[in-house]
Amino acid sequence: MSIPTENVGSLPRPMKLQAAIADYDAGKITKADLKIEQDAACKDSIERMEATGSPINSDGEQRASSFATYPLADTLAGTGLADNLAGDGQYFAIFTDGHHRQLPRLTGGPFKYKTYAADYLKEAMQMAHKPLKQAVIAPSMLYLLYPLDGEIEGYTREQFTEDLVNECEKDIRKCFETGAQRVSIDFTEGRLACRNDPNNPWTGRGMLEEFINLNNRVIDRFTAEERKNIGIHTCPGGDCDSTHSADVDYAEMLPSMFKMNAGYFLIQLASEPDKERIYKLLGEHSRADANGVPQVCFVGVINPLNPTVETPEQVRDDLLLASKYIPVERLGSTDDCGFSPFSIDVKPKHGSPDFARDVAFQKIESRVKGTQMASEELGLN
Repeated sequence: MSIPTENVGSLPRPMKLQAAIADYDAGKITKADLKIEQDAACKDSIERMEATGSPINSDGEQRASSFATYPLADTLAGTGLADNLAGDGQYFAIFTDGHHRQLPRLTGGPFKYKTYAADYLKEAMQMAHKPLKQAVIAPSMLYLLYPLDGEIEGYTREQFTEDLVNECEKDIRKCFETGAQRVSIDFTEGRLACRNDPNNPWTGRGMLEEFINLNNRVIDRFTAEERKNIGIHTCPGGDCDSTHSADVDYAEMLPSMFKMNAGYFLIQLASEPDKERIYKLLGEHSRADANGVPQVCFVGVINPLNPTVETPEQVRDDLLLASKYIPVERLGSTDDCGFSPFSIDVKPKHGSPDFARDVAFQKIESRVKGTQMASEELGLN
């Protein structure tokens, strides 16, 4: 059995699609017009990802406003915002280049998704010739929709939390019902929860354990067999070629992260300054038995923020080093992050989103080839 390899989710949106999103926000085109560009971008994403040899693929999240807000709004600017939400919520993250991303604010109940990830997956399935995965957002991220302090009149935090858990479970189940082979839960807020940024109040509230417990309320509704194919993705952010929490030591977060009873973890590592130290932590803290399922560590071997394409040999060498600390039967490879988690992203270090898109497919092909080379060297084929 070869080392498994899997992408996180997103790809840069073509400049033509990003322009269409702006026109839709401005009322210059209809939603049907926007869908034409989304369809074209999804088809191109699937065809080109399949051509890399990747055993499992995605539509690159070309229809999603962002990895976090797809259930809530049609676009990142807030067009088509769901009921009981306002656009002036708290910052999710402040990035090292100074830009920020903001969440909506919950104004009342009940909390319901406007769009489920399976709605996108259903369309992607018609374009694909290989298995598809689907990324979904963690309940811990959407928990930040509720005001940090106080309660919303007529809708308690407990009522919201129960609605949130129900919606997140439904999001995952619908993906599997639609045909997803795997579903990964984006948990970039995990590392950020350890940062304690005075400019971003929620990060100083010590919410990591609360996040872990909340996510487990969803994950534990699935059987061990189902959880083999439910993953968690962690990274220090990856937007406009910038991060939000790369300065946080993984040692502060990983012991808690592996308390989540998921079957696999997609872990940013290619851009870490001391990879070997983190491989050791993964070997120490990942569990061979997480309530009936072994935890597989998909280590990041590709940096989506850097336009330099990793060689297959570099990928192979990273995996061989990781295999010294992580049992090979619980080792996989991935990219550090989605290549563009937010739909509007000009990829400044790359020069343009179109060039970044071409680079992304080259990087994915290197990951696939390098993973195969590592598998052969470890005698797994």
